[in-house]
Amino acid sequence: MAVARSLALPGPLVGGDWLAERLGAPGLVVFDASVGAHRDADRRIPGARPFDLDGALSDHEAAAPHTMPGAAAFAGAMRALGVEDTSTVVAYDGAGIYSSARAWWMLRAMGFDRVAVLDGGLPAWVAAGRPVEEHGPAYEGPRGSFTARPRAGLLVDAATVAAALADPAAAVLDARTRERFAGTAPEPRAGLRGGHMPGAVSLPFGELQCPDGLMRPATELREAFGAAAGERERLYFSCGSGVTACVLALGADLAGYGDLAVYDGSWSEWGMPSPDRPVVQGP
Repeated sequence: MAVARSLALPGPLVGGDWLAERLGAPGLVVFDASVGAHRDADRRIPGARPFDLDGALSDHEAAAPHTMPGAAAFAGAMRALGVEDTSTVVAYDGAGIYSSARAWWMLRAMGFDRVAVLDGGLPAWVAAGRPVEEHGPAYEGPRGSFTARPRAGLLVDAATVAAALADPAAAVLDARTRERFAGTAPEPRAGLRGGHMPGAVSLPFGELQCPDGLMRPATELREAFGAAAGERERLYFSCGSGVTACVLALGADLAGYGDLAVYDGSWSEWGMPSPDRPVVQGP
């Protein structure tokens, strides 16, 4: 008889072994939080449910893509996916660690802490020879009782970021590539200016990961954030549309930082033509 395994999370990141030993356990919810081309249409971790950032889990009335929905809409989506207040959630994505961190941060922003990201995502899971199944129909199980308890300050707006840029105790870190940060590579979304916020610092999210797609050790993450932010402990994160900024938030959490916020609109908002949101180019 299989030995029951505790669903107590070891932290914001869990390995494939941890998840494989608990797959199918009562109370465990596994989310596939893949977006766009990173979504594997043919296979998923057995029993995974869709955390659809391109669909119900973004506010499509907002100007910027992937904007956090309101508390009522978010809670409704979680209940429809069978999430209870007592559930333990593990999110993964088809790119490795990309949009799964967004799911983790959104749940935390809604007051839910029993959530972690699968280290290396679906690529690491498959590379280890772990089981997958064909994508079936959308989740059809019982509704959950998830309660949204929004936390102020985890997702912030442009005005808050503008104030942070002028605050010597805060650092605004940009998760986009260094080329997009400098304005030497085009933005993938039409109508956006190239470059970065004055005073922001480049820290591409991929630099927090090992060549095999796993997150770097905590000591290396601390070094990376220290090199970017110096002695500043209050960290704000931005990216293209608020998704990979959450990879920086995950890395900072693993590195021991505690005062963290994600700019929800990110460059999709800041980069739009506006005299109130200045842009500079160069490193």
